[in-house]
Amino acid sequence: MNFTDLVFYFFAGMLILSGLGVIASRNPVHSALFLVLSFFSCSALWLLLQAEFLAIVLVLVYVGAVMVLFLFVVMMLDINLTQMRQGFVRYLPIGALIALVMVAQMVWVVGPVGPDVFSGEQLDQAVAQSADYSNTKELGKVLYTDYVFPFEVASVILLVAIVAAIALTMRRREMTKYQTPGKQVKVRKADRLRVVKMDAETRE
Repeated sequence: MNFTDLVFYFFAGMLILSGLGVIASRNPVHSALFLVLSFFSCSALWLLLQAEFLAIVLVLVYVGAVMVLFLFVVMMLDINLTQMRQGFVRYLPIGALIALVMVAQMVWVVGPVGPDVFSGEQLDQAVAQSADYSNTKELGKVLYTDYVFPFEVASVILLVAIVAAIALTMRRREMTKYQTPGKQVKVRKADRLRVVKMDAETRE
C-alpha cells in the first residue's frame, strides 16, 4: 500500500463519516457543515482521479456559493427541531431502503461484477494520461459536441428556475414594508430636515 492508497482511504472514510453526520445530526446547521466536509472530501477524491476541473468546481460552486446560501436560509428559518426528530424516526425505513438501493447500484457499477464499460483495464487507460493532459479541455470538447443538446436543455431548465425564483420573491405582501429607490434619490433636504429657531438659553 503506497501513499496514494492511504490518502484515498483517508478521504473516503471521511466522506462516509461526514455523509452519516449529515443525516444523523439533529441540528440543521451541523448537517450543513457536515455536507461541506463531504464536498471537500469528494473533491480530494476527484483530484486523485486527475479530475481537477470537477474538484475545483465542486469547491467553488457548492461550498463557496450554494452551501453558504443554504446556511443563511437555515439560520434565518424558525425550524422546530422536535418535529424534525419525530419525522426522522417515521421516515427511517424508507430512507434505509433507498440507501440500500443506491449501494446496490454503486456495487453493480464499480464492483467486480459491473458492466464491461467499467472494466479495470479501461479505467486504467482513462486515468493514466500524459503530463500536459487537460481534462477541462476534454470535458468542454465532449460537452459542446456530443452532449450539446442536453446541455442546452439543462440551461433552459435552470433559466426557468431562476425566473421563477425571482417572480416568487417579487410578489407583494401586505404586511411587508417596501422602499422605492427612485423616491429616495429624488428626496430634498426640505422634505427631511426642518430648522427650528430657538432663543439661546443662559445660565443664571
